[in-house]
Order: sequence, then structure tokens, then C-alpha cells
Amino acid sequence: MKVLAIDTSNRPLSVAILDDNQVLATTSMTTQRKHAAYAMSIIDELVKLAKIEPNDIQRVVIAKGPGSYTGLRVAVTIGKVLADTLQIELVTVSSLLTLALNVQAENQLVMPLFDARNDILFTGLYRTSDAGPQTIIADQHVPFEEFVQKIAKYSEPIIFVGEDVFKYSDRLKEIFGDRFKTLTGIDNLPQAAKLGIYGEKQAPLENIDQFVPQYLRLTQAEADWQKAHPGEGQDSYVEQV
Repeated sequence: MKVLAIDTSNRPLSVAILDDNQVLATTSMTTQRKHAAYAMSIIDELVKLAKIEPNDIQRVVIAKGPGSYTGLRVAVTIGKVLADTLQIELVTVSSLLTLALNVQAENQLVMPLFDARNDILFTGLYRTSDAGPQTIIADQHVPFEEFVQKIAKYSEPIIFVGEDVFKYSDRLKEIFGDRFKTLTGIDNLPQAAKLGIYGEKQAPLENIDQFVPQYLRLTQAEADWQKAHPGEGQDSYVEQV
């Protein structure tokens, strides 16, 4: 199966084209945050480098969030448009799980994280397995101290993954001591090749029309609406066709 994988959910932009487990072409960029300006041109270039045609792609796999509002919408829009236009499958994977894929050790607790500012994290807790990372604590938008209390009960080492880990490393080392483990270099960045391999084998198909990003927090407009309309429900604010 030929797969296009895209992650634009945070600062790194990562794209890959695969044929089954073989990576045909891939690239990652961390120097720009203008994903909307670069993503399609990168996809076009990788398709040419892989020596395939757009119609050869059979599945699009995208990182669905959490992350940047704008960044998430880039991959989601591209993925939905391509899936609808080419009449191919759409699969989505948690952006945090995508980071957890970088941990190779078996039966290992992994805490991927993104800094959401104001001492708040996008994070969750996973355990590695042959079938891919298994969710122990679901992805959430949560204060640092609150989530640390949730995982403090685990007596085994935890690998903290993500380019924002350094912002919290001193506090994490103080809390977890020698149970605090990290990765280095590129392993702290999402890798679309691993996302594509996982998305080909593990994830269920999405309904192209109904799928929306996994923001895990309200937009400012939603927060303002709830403040002005207390008690009027918490349904999705995204219109579904």
C-alpha cells in the first residue's frame, strides 16, 4: 500500500511517502512555522522523488492533534481534500502517540509532551508494545503539576519525549530522579515515516466529512461563547456535513 503521511501539528513539519514498510521519500523541517506555505510544495516534491503519481497513493495518514490550531488545520485540510478528491482512505493518529513511536524499547512507559504555555501541557501516558504504543492515560490539555501527580504513582522509569521536554527537565528530574529518561536529537521530533507505517497497520479509517482535529481545548471564540451562554451545552462547535 502506498501511503502519504503528514504531521504539521506543531513546529516541526514532517512528510513521508511509503510503499508498505519501505520509505520512498521523506523530509522534515523545523526552521519555519508557515506550514500552510510549504506543506503542499513539499508533498509535490516528494511524490516526484518517489517516482509515483498522486493517483498511486492509496491512504493518507495525518497527525490529528493535539497541537497548534493553525498547524493542525493544515494537515487536516490537506488530508481531507486529498482523500475526497482521490477517493482514498483517511487515517488519523494522535500527535502525542506519533512522538511515542520514537521509543523502541518494549514495555516502556512513555510521556510525550508539547508545551501549551502557562505551565500547561498537551500530554498523555503510553506503554510501548509490539502493536504500537498503548494508551495508559488519555491525551489531555492539563497543568504540569496536575499531570505529574497522576503519574507519580508509577515506580518504573518513564521516557519523556518531545522537543519541549527541556523546558521541564529540571523539575522532572527533581520529581522522578533516576526514573526520568529522555531521548536525544531527532527522536524528539515527529517522524512522518513512522506515522505512516503505524497508520497503515493500526488505525481505523475516518469518515472524511465528519472528522475534525483533536484540539483538546477550546478556541478563544468557543470560550467566549460559553462564557456568554452558560449552561447551553458542550457539543462540538465544528459543523459536520
